[in-house]
Amino acid sequence: SYCRESARAPCGWRHCHRRRASPPRRCCIRSTEAPSFEDNGEMCGIVAVLTAPGEQAVGMLYEALLALQHRGQDAAGIITLSQSGRLCLHKDNGMARDVFQPEQLRNLRGPMGIGHVRYPTAGSSSCAEAQPFFVNSPYGIALAHNGNLVGLPKLKHDLLWQYRHLNTGSDSEVLLNLLATELLSSLPANPTKHQEEPESANGPFAAMQIKRSVDVNGDEGPSSQLTNEKVIDAVKAVMSRCHGGDAVVSMIVGYGILAFRDPNGIRPLSYGRRQVTPTPAEEVAKIAPDVQKATGFPPSPVRTKVTGPPEYEYMVASESGVLTSTGFELIGDVPPGHALLLRRGAPPELFNCALAPAPHCPCVFEYVYFARPDSILDGVSVYRSRLKMGEKLALRMKEAWPDHDIDVVIPVPDTARTAALECATHLGIVYREGFMKNRYVGRTFIMPAQGLRKKSVRQKLSPIISEFAGRNVLLVDDSIVRGTTSKQIVQMAREAGAKRVYMASAAPPVRFPNVYGIDMPTKEELIASRVKDISEVAMEIGADKVFYQELQDLKDAIIEAGIDQGVTLSGMDCSCFDGLYVTQEVGDEYLSSLAATRTANRGSEASNAVHQLYRLDGHQTERAKS
Repeated sequence: SYCRESARAPCGWRHCHRRRASPPRRCCIRSTEAPSFEDNGEMCGIVAVLTAPGEQAVGMLYEALLALQHRGQDAAGIITLSQSGRLCLHKDNGMARDVFQPEQLRNLRGPMGIGHVRYPTAGSSSCAEAQPFFVNSPYGIALAHNGNLVGLPKLKHDLLWQYRHLNTGSDSEVLLNLLATELLSSLPANPTKHQEEPESANGPFAAMQIKRSVDVNGDEGPSSQLTNEKVIDAVKAVMSRCHGGDAVVSMIVGYGILAFRDPNGIRPLSYGRRQVTPTPAEEVAKIAPDVQKATGFPPSPVRTKVTGPPEYEYMVASESGVLTSTGFELIGDVPPGHALLLRRGAPPELFNCALAPAPHCPCVFEYVYFARPDSILDGVSVYRSRLKMGEKLALRMKEAWPDHDIDVVIPVPDTARTAALECATHLGIVYREGFMKNRYVGRTFIMPAQGLRKKSVRQKLSPIISEFAGRNVLLVDDSIVRGTTSKQIVQMAREAGAKRVYMASAAPPVRFPNVYGIDMPTKEELIASRVKDISEVAMEIGADKVFYQELQDLKDAIIEAGIDQGVTLSGMDCSCFDGLYVTQEVGDEYLSSLAATRTANRGSEASNAVHQLYRLDGHQTERAKS
């Protein structure tokens, strides 16, 4: 982003003094060395936007990141492409509302861009790991990624011998460089020099002025040679080399937006459109001063087009709930193994990039915990699936404990509310809200360190004493993973006066690590893996009884919710429950190596100031062009 207070650093890079009381932070990559973390996969939220001509994408990107904040609160970033072809990037540790201040938003200019929110599964706190990443060659490519690559050491070794430098331990940077390498391989070995190449007194290198594309879709310059076929061939090559659960959005300078999804469809990816409505001239004149003051540039020019096909803006995001909350109409999901191309003046195009048929296995934990309840993933309503989970949990409890003495059902907010409400309905027991939630504390499951999880539970939840006092309480949670949160919640219920405290999980016991981007790195951290008997689980978390959902019931809940909406799911990734991994590369050796690496890195305090608040050299003319 542009910084008015920038200065030339001794190393030749720009740095800036941020308007804060803290000491100045260097913004250049040379300022510090990024820590090296292996297999740093991430559970994240991603978004890409292609707006109408003359519009600014940053507002929609920022709103989308706020709507995706539940998927990660460790870091956030946005990169846009200005109308003159310059990449504008801002990313840092923290939540989106803290990372992006008005000054940063004003300077992220251009009609298209991508964004990312992250929580790290490897515990890295370095903002060097924040996304999006970008490379300058070929064309200029930016990328944001949700998921995790399997077999990262071999991919890194291959890239090393393809002369690619990796500055972080993030597998997202590996994925970006793989895509860049494959696109580079499609270029001619000896590109023709631009005809306007006058010699000068400063030598031939100073005279070589290769004309760059100035339009976001590349009507001239090297990017104009990039065809859909070349992009799809590159994605196919990447998919042939990569294995794991991945959803990707990418922006190619002079071309457009590229999005793709792994062949098994483990991680979700949706896209939609919004029709552009011309703004009357009198309304533009009315709001112009306020827009100029807030953003630093005037509102977009009035579009007078009244004939021909309608114009649309497009968005790609991790969840459909983000699309609907920002006013976009859901078109559908990017199918597994497919690439989606968004280019100016052309409708969205889908291409099958999978080299061989693969079973569709969306991650079951998206429905259990991660996704927003208003989202529709692969045609299945998250809300309806959680209702079914609560229903099946209640039926299983009635069968196992017909003479129960439960007085009230209380959910652990927020995710478990839907299942708890349906569970109470089918048990015929009153449902009550028993915890007041502080919404300004992050989700404890995605806290990067165990110490932070323990501390934040009591900061996040406060019991409503009247709903516990003298009652036998059934607490319903979406899952019991480590047991850390559950233990403290049970203790709070007892302190509020509950006579007996029972805990029910809408998910089965989590016994295996997840390798596709969810923070379940070692079996030793999972309470159901360490403690085999359910009565011992109850004893460890301090509950009088514990109930788990059956795995088949969980699968049936999601499948039945899909059938109700006319969708049939053939399978799901349930590896954290059954230990069956859909990619063949995952074996005991890989799991042991991954556990050792992540255990060593967990809780690392490493951080640096790779802030990447870049100054653009276009000055005021750059603003006018954008």
